[in-house]
Amino acid sequence: MESEKNPFWTKKLMRRLLDYEHRKPKNILPDSAEDQRQEAREQSQAVRRLLKDVVLIIGGMCSAAFGLESFLLPSNFIDGGVTGISLLTAELSGAPLYLLLVLINTPFIILAYNTVGHRFALKTGIAILGLAVLLATAHFPEVTHDKLLVAIFGGFFLGAGIGLSIRGGAVLDGTEVLAIFLSRRLGTTIGDLVIAINILVFSAAAYLLSVESALYSMITYLAASKTLDFIIEGIEEYTGVTIVSAYSEEIKQMIVDVMGRGVTVYKGKGGFGKKGEATDVDIIYSVVTRLEINKFKTEVEKIDPEAFMVLSSVKETRGGMIKKRPLAH
Repeated sequence: MESEKNPFWTKKLMRRLLDYEHRKPKNILPDSAEDQRQEAREQSQAVRRLLKDVVLIIGGMCSAAFGLESFLLPSNFIDGGVTGISLLTAELSGAPLYLLLVLINTPFIILAYNTVGHRFALKTGIAILGLAVLLATAHFPEVTHDKLLVAIFGGFFLGAGIGLSIRGGAVLDGTEVLAIFLSRRLGTTIGDLVIAINILVFSAAAYLLSVESALYSMITYLAASKTLDFIIEGIEEYTGVTIVSAYSEEIKQMIVDVMGRGVTVYKGKGGFGKKGEATDVDIIYSVVTRLEINKFKTEVEKIDPEAFMVLSSVKETRGGMIKKRPLAH
């Protein structure tokens, strides 16, 4: 009754209650706890990524050291890039390979710091230094004297080592760094520059060693490059599929239910005939692995044998449903 007679105190009391509700700690604690959980998740992910990178780089160093010690060095074969330059210099001068790898790659590590970033340069420096330490301290047995096997498997283990290191965020060969730097200056592609550098390396090997050694070294390089591509892209190399069909709804449902993949639908127009007659169509896009391409085509043909499909290579994907389910059988 007193409050009804004195509206001033009623308003003041209501204002205090509202202020108290806004200042309640229960609204702050959940946000703070959620922030802490988010920070813990981020730290856990960072630690897992770091451990994964360390394992990959160590595996890459061991594989490359094995390929060099057990195959290439005993037969005086070389590889392309900076590693090939180091092998060629070691063969001609008699200087230890582990020392040459560090010395010749040092300018490219500095270049990587300025071109790519400090973290990449640090990982690369550690990886190259670790490879040099392995070559200086660990001695792997010679596996075979057959020159063809030496060229193929020496390239295989060396390429696997470089590929694993790249997946770990580093490189064991500064050629890629140099190619990135020059491509920005000259306006050419990285692939063209890598080829040009390797032509110079193998030409020098043919002149300074022998044509036969240069030819075997080219086999080594081809084996290394193919292995490197396989390690980086993996067996699940992705393929983007674009489909235009009158049965777009059924195909979309098949991709989700049967293939277990995500799907994107674009609105478009299809034109045909001399007059350019156009009709509204749904354009379906999905990404599958190359192991699933045959099954994908079969399932689409079951729905619409006349469906128009375009397949294109996809280097990498992130997110979506690409890796949520295992390969369908």
